Amino acid sequence: MIKIFTFLFIIFLFSIDCYAENKIEVGVDEKLGNYLPLNIYFFDEDSNYVLLSDLFNKPTVLAFVYYECPGICSPLLQSIAEVVDNSDLVLGVDYNIVVVSMDETELPYQAIKRKNAIIELMDKNIPLRSWNFLTGDLRSIRSLSDAAGFYFKREGKDFRHAGCLIFTDSNGKITRYLFPGYSQRHGFGILPFDFKIAVFEASESKVTPTIARVLQFCFSYDPAGRTYVLNLTRIFGVIIILFLIMFFIYIKLKPKNVSG
Repeated sequence: MIKIFTFLFIIFLFSIDCYAENKIEVGVDEKLGNYLPLNIYFFDEDSNYVLLSDLFNKPTVLAFVYYECPGICSPLLQSIAEVVDNSDLVLGVDYNIVVVSMDETELPYQAIKRKNAIIELMDKNIPLRSWNFLTGDLRSIRSLSDAAGFYFKREGKDFRHAGCLIFTDSNGKITRYLFPGYSQRHGFGILPFDFKIAVFEASESKVTPTIARVLQFCFSYDPAGRTYVLNLTRIFGVIIILFLIMFFIYIKLKPKNVSG
């Protein structure tokens, strides 16, 4: 009996893997332990042509936004500014922040405009070179976002996309994903404790154990509601598969009537 349940569990995990292998259209597919391609160039907010590896020279927080976004990008950037203000970690010493526009049509003047607006919200004086707002061509953007498991889709002038922070070590190794939460009491934001732990883990190149693969299977990102919702179709699909397997095993193991 134990062997049967073990077999069923393996089938369940295999089913999840089969679904997960299909590239999601919009959302985040965590690629913990993978390395970002740091040998590509972007323009920073001052129109300098910069190599990513020069910006990821310490634990780094990566966020994908677009600077003219009417939705989740502003709250995400504001929450980063707030957690930097409230954290006892020192930006530029303990970690860097890199923000990349997913819109290949945006230019450095839009990046500096958004950066200045965010910096004005902060109480701390931060080293501006440690928080970069980048723009680039579509090939570079897609190369980085695909490696990070961040998938988005253009719809006219806007984009459907999720909101998250991606933590890497100084070599671009992905160590953790952090998703801002929302509550009526605190609003949209990131907990300073979670942020601090994620930076510490990145400094040690420690990949955080996660059950994200199962969660990603069970939940899908809803861009309209800006949240993750239960994917009943996938869950019922696996239940049906497991039921059929159990029925097959039952038929095989059922004692046969011996006449005479």
